[in-house]
Amino acid sequence: MSEVKISTRFSVAIHILSMLAIGKNTICTSELFASSVNTNPVVIRRITGMLKKAGFINVNLGYAGTTLLKPVDQITLLDVYRAVDAVKEGRLFQIHEDTALSCIVGANIQNVLAIIFKKIEISMEDVLASFTIQDVVDDLLKKAQ
Repeated sequence: MSEVKISTRFSVAIHILSMLAIGKNTICTSELFASSVNTNPVVIRRITGMLKKAGFINVNLGYAGTTLLKPVDQITLLDVYRAVDAVKEGRLFQIHEDTALSCIVGANIQNVLAIIFKKIEISMEDVLASFTIQDVVDDLLKKAQ
């Protein structure tokens, strides 16, 4: 069975926003982000484009760098999660299809799991909404001491 994962765009976006918050006086380019994330600058540019569209950052072409447009204490992890389309709405969990309707489990499993999975998704979003990028930055700075 294949594994379903939340896209790494989510963690990379948090990484980028954290670098911007910590390196306020640093010119942050896609190359700098890419070296920290250990990925290709093209991947970074795709994600910064999503963050720009969400109104969190401004991306200057060339070597002018990327800057924050919104205070990091006002950007929740849920905001980032949604901005980078980490998982399509309502698609965190996939439920198998074409079950045997002649079986009590097969006939009802999809409806039962859909309700449970939706509650789990709502709970996860509530937790993500309770953390900001500032919380991540604070924890990063504590770890660095």
